[in-house]
Amino acid sequence: MNTASNTKSYSKGPKGAQMILHIFFIAFSLACILPVLLIVAISLTNEKALTLQGYKFWPDKIDLSAYQYLFNHSETLAKAYGVSLTVTITGTLLAVLLIALYAYPLYRRDFPFKKAFNFYLLITMLFSGGLVPFYLLYVNFLNLKDSLIALILPGLSNAFYIFIARTFFQQTVPEEMIESGKLDGASEWRIFFQLVLPISLPVLATIALFTTLMYWNDWFNSMLFINNTDLYSLQYVMIQMIRQAEFFKNQLAGSGVALLVQESVPTESLRMAMVIVSIGPILFIYPFFQKYFTKGLTIGAIKG
Repeated sequence: MNTASNTKSYSKGPKGAQMILHIFFIAFSLACILPVLLIVAISLTNEKALTLQGYKFWPDKIDLSAYQYLFNHSETLAKAYGVSLTVTITGTLLAVLLIALYAYPLYRRDFPFKKAFNFYLLITMLFSGGLVPFYLLYVNFLNLKDSLIALILPGLSNAFYIFIARTFFQQTVPEEMIESGKLDGASEWRIFFQLVLPISLPVLATIALFTTLMYWNDWFNSMLFINNTDLYSLQYVMIQMIRQAEFFKNQLAGSGVALLVQESVPTESLRMAMVIVSIGPILFIYPFFQKYFTKGLTIGAIKG
């Protein structure tokens, strides 16, 4: 009823304001969609045409050489996909659980060491140990060289996300619910998993989304800790492919067959083809998280 009345009142608004809103959202939608379409078009354009004519939304001739170059390395790509999926799924689940487990005691008023843990968390946000101690810790002390754990462990905790989760608990989870659970004989673990987490899905879904993107786009940890080619992440494999193509192209460019090289070795179209191949799984997870964002708008109160 409220939705219908809101729609009715919106339709009665000034036509000029409605027109401005429509133009704004159409322009915003085009700003989001057109770059993706341009990337697809570039990935399907011949390298020579890109050099001579520049970027076009509709190529004169469809050319799949960039995708053929990619799928000539299909076995390597399949392994890298498996590594990235394993690291992303495992890392995201563990990270969300650890962040919630750290944030929940900080929200509880009866937690005795709350100030100390808050201070420790703040220190990790303000100061960093640096790259060299980070590398030495993982390689020399933890001995995680050439291990998937080296790709998962660095992203398991984020101080900023912990503060966000703590603030959400403070604003959404009432103390009366915790007391009610205790009076009913529930343990702390049962209160956390069966009462607190179900009504915290909006913040957990948001943290999970950003953590998923962080793990999926990570290539730096592969460069630091992985020498075994079977354990390379997808992003790192793609960076190496681009470097190999550019190296090959630069080597042949000075031999007087530059135009032939531009046709046979795609680099610009290869970059865009890699973007298309790598964003596939990320596009699929957005609708999944959007469901929890929408549900979160109606969650957050106790009905007595």
